Amino acid sequence: MDRKKIAWAVISLLLAGLTVYAITSRSQEFSVAMMRKFVVEAKKGWLIMAFISMFGFIFFEGMALVRVGRRLGYRRSVLQGVEYGAADVYFSAITPSATGGQPASAYFMLKDKMPGSAVTASLLINLVMYTAALLFLGACAIVFGFPIFLEFSLVSKVFIGVGCLVLLGFGIMFYLLLRKIELSARIANWFLHLLERMHMVKRAKKRREKLEHTMQEFGECSQIILGKGHILLELFFWNVMQRLAQLAVSMFLFLATGRSITDAIRVLMIQCFVALGSNCAPIPGAMGVADYMMIDGLGQVLMKNEIVNMELLCRGVTFYGSVVCGLMIVIIGYIRRKVKEH
Repeated sequence: MDRKKIAWAVISLLLAGLTVYAITSRSQEFSVAMMRKFVVEAKKGWLIMAFISMFGFIFFEGMALVRVGRRLGYRRSVLQGVEYGAADVYFSAITPSATGGQPASAYFMLKDKMPGSAVTASLLINLVMYTAALLFLGACAIVFGFPIFLEFSLVSKVFIGVGCLVLLGFGIMFYLLLRKIELSARIANWFLHLLERMHMVKRAKKRREKLEHTMQEFGECSQIILGKGHILLELFFWNVMQRLAQLAVSMFLFLATGRSITDAIRVLMIQCFVALGSNCAPIPGAMGVADYMMIDGLGQVLMKNEIVNMELLCRGVTFYGSVVCGLMIVIIGYIRRKVKEH
């Protein structure tokens, strides 16, 4: 892990601590003892479902990457896919705008002998479908839960609007890079030329020839993926499942506390709006923004003295739980490959 990743990991930890402190210090009702009582009295079956759903966020991304890899002729196991998903989840959480997630997944995929062109094409199309899945679920939430959207504060509504625009912009950009190979090639050549001018790259001519060969392979992979609609539908399905797994954590936690299925579904929609709005913040895990929106949304279904405990519980399992789980899987995967190499 380089210095930048270490720095962002430290910043993420500080942000997490400050966020929890800011939330709890504003609530006279919050206490560690109350949180412990809250968890102990929860219905264990639904609590287990919440943790399974949290793991599903990692698992379904891995399945998407494994399936697209197999369509390109590179068969990888479900275990390897889980490691790809865990790498994305963990490094996305500790880097700004989730920029470290895709390179981390690519590292493991390259270690498993997948060519760079296939890795790039797989990750790009998965990003497109990941974005499309959230926009689809967001549209469903608007259609079926518009009254819930109206009850958010003006600030939260602005976050949701900006988040949708950011998602749409990224989705279009990733799709164009995949569809317009010449555009991707020009961008790659521009970066290579820039690095050459800055004297950061040697043997630029040889690297340019290699880049042209890689872009040709990348184009072939893109044509295979985009030329078969059933591949895109399958990837869309896995990404919708991934998003639902993440959003459903809060729903299961609500059911664990004995709440009605109606309130739980309402919280599922609130979590969906929070997921949309959190994309407007280019900081790890959208810390602060997501917490503010979650507290704002939970005020629609909970008493004032219950909001902080539930927000911390939902946030803890959904975000911090998946990050810790992702880190453990990444470490095991890294060690497993190092042992295999020797």
